[in-house]
Amino acid sequence: MSAYLVLIGLVALERLAELAVARRNLSWARSRGGVEHGRRHYPWIVVAHAALLGAAPAEVWLLGRPFVPPLGWPMLAVVVLAQGLRWWCVGTLGRRWNTRVVVVPGMPPVRRGPYRWLRHPNYVAVVAEGLALPLVHTAWLTALAFAAANAVLLTVRVRVEDAALSR
Repeated sequence: MSAYLVLIGLVALERLAELAVARRNLSWARSRGGVEHGRRHYPWIVVAHAALLGAAPAEVWLLGRPFVPPLGWPMLAVVVLAQGLRWWCVGTLGRRWNTRVVVVPGMPPVRRGPYRWLRHPNYVAVVAEGLALPLVHTAWLTALAFAAANAVLLTVRVRVEDAALSR
């Protein structure tokens, strides 16, 4: 359980780093006329991700979920790969990356890095991590609940983002 709490803590620190980058990038985008879209769903995304980080270790502790190596180690690898994909997206988009949907007028869509192959690669990372992080320590109820909530949120998010980018 201690190692799992360290993992959760590292992911939480990663989230704080994301928010710092997003805040800086939001300021940059606004200074160039950037327009935010879909503000109403954003707080729910924050709640879902915070709940994931709290619910996974709570489920492990309260329900006595064991670490099962044949499941835990591959899921840990998925978590690490998801972080790699996420930061590849951040690096590829540069100042245009954000946790919010912000479009700077006149800037063409990015078609390099993971965006050569996928329209929304960051969301692949979100889905993979949201399933894998709880399953590192067999917190399957958290994985299912986050997957369901995330499916609804990403459906809204992708529609908002696609509409914003097509303007």
